[in-house]
Amino acid sequence: MPPTLASLVHHSALKLTVRAGEDRLDVPVRWAHVSELADPVPYMEGGELLLITALKLDAEDPEAMRRYVRRLAGAGVVGLGFAVGVNYDEVPAALVDAAAQEGLPLLEVPRRTPFLAISKAVSAAIAADQYRAVTAGFAAQRELTRQALTAGPEGLLAALAQQVDGWAALYDALGAVVATAPEWAGRRAARLTAEVERLRERPAPASSVVGGPGGPDADDRVELHSLGTGRRPRAALAVGTAAAPGTAERYAVHSAIALLTLITERSRSLHAAEQRIGAAVLRMLLAGEPDHARAVAGDLYGELLDAPFRMIVAEAAPGSAARAHADGPAPARGAAAKSAEATGAPLDALAEALEAAAARSGEAVLVVPEGERLVVLAPDGGAAVTACADFAAALEAGRPAGGAREAGDDGELVVGLSAPAGPIAAASAYKQAEQALSVARRRGRVCVEHEQLAAGSVLPLLADDAVRAFADGLLRALYEHDATGRGDLVASLRAWLSRHGQWDAAAADLGVHRHTLRYRMRRVEEILGRSLDDPDVRMELWLALKATSSDQGPGAHTRP
Repeated sequence: MPPTLASLVHHSALKLTVRAGEDRLDVPVRWAHVSELADPVPYMEGGELLLITALKLDAEDPEAMRRYVRRLAGAGVVGLGFAVGVNYDEVPAALVDAAAQEGLPLLEVPRRTPFLAISKAVSAAIAADQYRAVTAGFAAQRELTRQALTAGPEGLLAALAQQVDGWAALYDALGAVVATAPEWAGRRAARLTAEVERLRERPAPASSVVGGPGGPDADDRVELHSLGTGRRPRAALAVGTAAAPGTAERYAVHSAIALLTLITERSRSLHAAEQRIGAAVLRMLLAGEPDHARAVAGDLYGELLDAPFRMIVAEAAPGSAARAHADGPAPARGAAAKSAEATGAPLDALAEALEAAAARSGEAVLVVPEGERLVVLAPDGGAAVTACADFAAALEAGRPAGGAREAGDDGELVVGLSAPAGPIAAASAYKQAEQALSVARRRGRVCVEHEQLAAGSVLPLLADDAVRAFADGLLRALYEHDATGRGDLVASLRAWLSRHGQWDAAAADLGVHRHTLRYRMRRVEEILGRSLDDPDVRMELWLALKATSSDQGPGAHTRP
């Protein structure tokens, strides 16, 4: 502990006597300072023991002493030492009364005790306290290192919590709690998720303080520190204590930050190596070599290949970063979606979300970045697939009202999921994921599952410029004919096709005689140069009519 007024009073060599403020002797002394100025306050920093002989003071003037002592107390001076036998034979009563009134400890310094002795005592006590703190810090560092090597991050957190007499928690890249010590700190750590997310938005290294005196958690002061050496934090550390950490505790916290950063960076190197193995496994699966893929996967990804998995393919165009910043913050976003917006790297954010979810559930997941594309193998029905859906839902929810993307817009993340498959069908699963991804981009969706394609309609797939151009070209001659007012060939064709070529039913729908309808269909064949007896022609004409059904051309409306 640092020196206090009480420790100086109990110092046998100093012979100090307390004249006022006996109940405030337990305050720490930052330094002992000698000043005979009438107003030394401008030169005080707070926490000093001021030593005087009253050379330039009228120490017997009560009003002058009240003003003097009041200014010292207001400046944070913790005590006043008055030397007797120099200018005054005893401590003046006016000074004693003023110190008692302000509650400022007043110490009588005997003639035989030089101020230098008091300064040396304070300096020696401060040096001893710092030495104890450094020694304790090195001991804590050794213990934290031992725990990190033998018990991993969990053991390190337990040792850190014991060193600071509080609690500690580790968060992953998305702000989710990974480990806490002691166990009861899990709920407290979970309440800090929003603070951790804000910390992640700042370049590493970054730190912040939450709670403390006057805050919502008055009995709990929490320090948050980002971990990692890159631009984006890889994790975060929370340390909760009842008060601000002392020097020894500060050494322990800094040692924990350094060790966890090393663990994080080492994990990142291992992660890169695992990704290279994953890429090799994926290539073998797509090449139709599941046995070789299983041999290479080993214990790392072997579990993933033993059960049905989903193939996930995600893409993001280079313009996605600019758009994320141009659109500004969006409501109702989750942590992963906020990360994508903040960093402008949606593929990285998606990869982090899937890997973090898989790590928390203890399942294997294969993530392979390929430039502007991300390929993932994840267990069917597992946490990673759920995290993918949640990530996409958060991005969808963050769009402005009515803000579906235009078909073909490459400015955002799009994701395609295959149906469940096994190693033998990996190539088919990859194709399914690509097909779902293509549909997602056409429909302006963030994510589409391949199983949704068969459950929906083929008509939304017609919303493509090339399809519309084909439809317009195929039906242009009929539109031009109808525009002259010589007949409703387009409406008649639509009615006839919708009735599967049944003349009476189609004629009834149009309100014309069936012979009139037969004549119109012959005119359609003459104008188009195609036979309506050909099923392929009927199919093309029906799709062309559907593709142009929203247009406001002359032939788009059916008249009775």
